[in-house]
Amino acid sequence: MYQEEKTFTLRFNLEASFPDDYEGEEDNQAWVREWEARIKPDLLKVLFESLRQHKSWQTHVRNRGKSPADEIEIVLARDFSKPQGFSLS
Repeated sequence: MYQEEKTFTLRFNLEASFPDDYEGEEDNQAWVREWEARIKPDLLKVLFESLRQHKSWQTHVRNRGKSPADEIEIVLARDFSKPQGFSLS
């Protein structure tokens, strides 16, 4: 079967600024834990809810060996080798 691919990157760089008298690591990177525990899960939930509205595309996460703390690869796949049904949507 012939397959084509296209990569699209949406990258988030997290930054935190502190006052000059900050000693470093005082908060144990609470700002990173907030991203991991609250923001990233909410973002992924909304993203997958949106992607699943496109019924002709299949969506799943692919792991290429990197930690999910550093990278989450989302695959959108559409199979044109199968007969396409009729749809009004």
